[in-house]
Amino acid sequence: MSFEMIFVLAGLALMIFALIKDLMRPGLTLFSVVVLFLCAGILTPKEMLEGFSNKGMITVALLFLVSEGIRQSGTLSQLFSKVLPKGETTVIRSQARLLPILAGMSAFLNNTPMVVIFAPIIKRWAEKVKLPPTKFLIPLTYAVSLGGICTLIGTSTNLVVNGMIMEAGYDGLSMFEIAKIGLPIAIVGVLFLILFSNKLLPESPANHSEEASGESEREGLHKIEAVLGPRFPGINKTLGEFNFFRHYGAIVKEVKRSGQRIPGNLDDIVLQDGDNLILWGDDSFIPTWGESSVFLILSNGKEAEKPISNKKRWFALGLFLFMIAGATLGELPATKEAFPNVKLDMFFFVCVTTIIMAWAKIFPARKYTKYISWDILITIACAFAISKAIENSGVAAMAARYIISLSESFGPHMLLAMTFLITAFFSQLITNNAAAALGFPVALSVATQLGVNPMPFFMVICVAASTSFITPICYQTNMIVQGIGGYSFMDFVKIGTPLTIVVFLMAIFLAPVIWPF
Repeated sequence: MSFEMIFVLAGLALMIFALIKDLMRPGLTLFSVVVLFLCAGILTPKEMLEGFSNKGMITVALLFLVSEGIRQSGTLSQLFSKVLPKGETTVIRSQARLLPILAGMSAFLNNTPMVVIFAPIIKRWAEKVKLPPTKFLIPLTYAVSLGGICTLIGTSTNLVVNGMIMEAGYDGLSMFEIAKIGLPIAIVGVLFLILFSNKLLPESPANHSEEASGESEREGLHKIEAVLGPRFPGINKTLGEFNFFRHYGAIVKEVKRSGQRIPGNLDDIVLQDGDNLILWGDDSFIPTWGESSVFLILSNGKEAEKPISNKKRWFALGLFLFMIAGATLGELPATKEAFPNVKLDMFFFVCVTTIIMAWAKIFPARKYTKYISWDILITIACAFAISKAIENSGVAAMAARYIISLSESFGPHMLLAMTFLITAFFSQLITNNAAAALGFPVALSVATQLGVNPMPFFMVICVAASTSFITPICYQTNMIVQGIGGYSFMDFVKIGTPLTIVVFLMAIFLAPVIWPF
């Protein structure tokens, strides 16, 4: 084993350890490893920076702005409120109505804004119709993740893998290429949630924070739930050290973590990313802090009061449909022949849509940097460099030889299954983009050494990297619903494990049928 191999493996081990322990934000963790590889000569400066100019990464950045425009226009909440069951209903009937719609929407919109918008709406609705909100919030985030694997733009991971495919010299994916495998998986996954989530998910936990409600309401305050984000300035500080009232003008009455109320003196509680704070505040709290990046989600049990014109709502929806239709039609041979000098792909149309939205003030153009998750973008850019380092060092080829030797008598189907399991395993521990970065060069090397079509391996990586179902810590939307729904860690394990098995079996069966070896 060469020095480069040992160095890369050590660097990857340190990266995984740092991500699991959450020592830094994922973007900075991956960037640190990339700098180490640069210092060791495994990456050139050009290779290190290629990810920052990758079309996939920039497309993700612009999709953040498009998603924010759709969110601020009120289009999604307006449409969704019309499909919520009215009157008496059951959990299964309600899920059968809601989950397919959520999965369909998430095929074209970023997952996190979807969950941020719909989680409080669904919780309020469930309480109103006297159904447990816990029966709907985990299915919400899972349905959104399943829908995301149906299109090229459904999740940033698909765009990352597509960028790696093109860097490897293959044709990129069209808008709906991945739907050939993603759509049947999403349908079966949603059916699984409808049939089994009612039995596997808990009833709503008891509310321990009502004791001061009468006094607070007399003082003009009301209950607010706030899920802390990674940018919250009091992370890793106690409530005694961080004066929440001085910073935000609200009183902390309770802190929940992993679905459980933290007992003891509030001043001694060390705040963590994903904690759910029960606050008492006035009507100004959510308008003031609703768009702040320090909170993942805010809910006060009331509908949004911000007036939105129908003209703005329909214009935003029209632009969004223009983007989807344009990117889809732009891939047709007739379109390519008619416009030989312009590549009418998703990158082109998301650029056009973003600029029109900005000038039409569908999102506040002066605050546009606020709506982009820079840490995710840095993670994506560094994922390209890490993938290149794995290839340059020979680790990918070595791992491929080892995997092939373990499965010589089983053929490429067993290797496909191992590719899924390895990628899915890492997606439970680290970010899905980092998991894809680790799996892609190995999968490419396996396919190359076997002399088979690499496309089924690429598709399996897209699916496996999006199966962040088993733990609440592996995906931001899981942490959001854990906070607002009061779930425990094991609640995710109980329903996420069988759902992952269902997705695994479908992926390894369908991929070689749709894209033969």
